[in-house]
Amino acid sequence: MSHTPHELAEDFPQSAEKIHALKATDSHFARLIEAYHDVNRAVHRAETGVEPVDDFTDQKLRKERMSLKDQIATILAKD
Repeated sequence: MSHTPHELAEDFPQSAEKIHALKATDSHFARLIEAYHDVNRAVHRAETGVEPVDDFTDQKLRKERMSLKDQIATILAKD
């Protein structure tokens, strides 16, 4: 298991400018980004043992992160 945070800039490098623009103009997208970062930080803290969690919570956080990332990817894929 990797203890590297899953940063959106690394996952969507070709969309960095679009992410920045949408964060500034689309409040729903901005909330998705903020929620993703919050969950991503929680997963990273759990992985590194800073804030250990049980397996159920770990899986819940990972599923939430994946769902948010999918929503973000869908928006980014639109023209």
